Amino acid sequence: MNLEFSFIIPVFNRPSEIHELLQSFSVLNGDKNFEIVIIEDGSTKPSNKIVSNYQEKLNITYLVKENSGPGDSRNYGMQRAKGNYFIILDSDCILPSNYLNIVKTSLTDNYFDCFGGPDAAHETFSNLQKAINFAMTSFITTGGIRGNKTQINKFQPRSFNMGLSKEAFLKTGGFGNIHPGEDPDLSLRLWKLGFQTVLIPKAFVYHKRRITWSNFYKQVSKFGLVRPILNEWHPESKKITYWFPSVFIIGFAIALFLMAFSVYPLIIFYGIYFSLVFILALISTKSLIIAFQSVFATLIQFTGYGFSFIKSISILKLSNQKPEDIFPELFFKTK
Repeated sequence: MNLEFSFIIPVFNRPSEIHELLQSFSVLNGDKNFEIVIIEDGSTKPSNKIVSNYQEKLNITYLVKENSGPGDSRNYGMQRAKGNYFIILDSDCILPSNYLNIVKTSLTDNYFDCFGGPDAAHETFSNLQKAINFAMTSFITTGGIRGNKTQINKFQPRSFNMGLSKEAFLKTGGFGNIHPGEDPDLSLRLWKLGFQTVLIPKAFVYHKRRITWSNFYKQVSKFGLVRPILNEWHPESKKITYWFPSVFIIGFAIALFLMAFSVYPLIIFYGIYFSLVFILALISTKSLIIAFQSVFATLIQFTGYGFSFIKSISILKLSNQKPEDIFPELFFKTK
């Protein structure tokens, strides 16, 4: 098919991010015959001045709407986009120069209605950003769920770097109003309708998370709250691996307790694991500081996700209410 790309980018109070992303668009290799749709999601710090600086260089459609969350904003953009294939990005991403060429070649050689790509840390990122990137992408910490090559043809794309055909969008209705979790929910609905998803390993983006330790904890806690809801909506998606962070952090607490009574085997196991995290992070980043921070980021990730996962399962089992009523902070109200 003749691929006509529209990039879909919601933004909320992040004009500096849009500047960096549009700058990366302007130096992409190959044909620049694509559309960029920026959706201003009720921002009080609009990006219009930044966008205007690039409108002579790039084909940009700039839309402004009331705040309704990233999922609904992506749908809003796709409904108004002119292309037949949408590439969805977060505003805090930066594109490598060969990104679009890789996507075009992959979809031309082996077409899929939905693809995802990994995220990576750029050399200019802060130590904290690199440490959190390691914790969220390494096989030893997350099993590579954001870009594991062993799951290429059964991959759940994440909406920071995701492609979706217009046909698939129209048949699914796009993203739901849960957040986070709107992207795996969409993947699971796509599979039920017979669409296939794929990982394009080389189509990575630099994901410049603007985050603090406390914000990172809140983010992964929400991931833990959302997963049992998705399991309830899509029972076929349940996996024992979703329990691993909870088991890990409970085991760590037990290990610390036993250590007080001079029982050391369990804490030695955790010491070996965190040493491996440190060594792999050191090899990957070549920085002692980032390696130490990666250990801390991994502990925060397991703690936030693990305890929230147990909390969500417990409340959902004991309550007769809908998830939207139990956890209103996880759902945007659409107009």
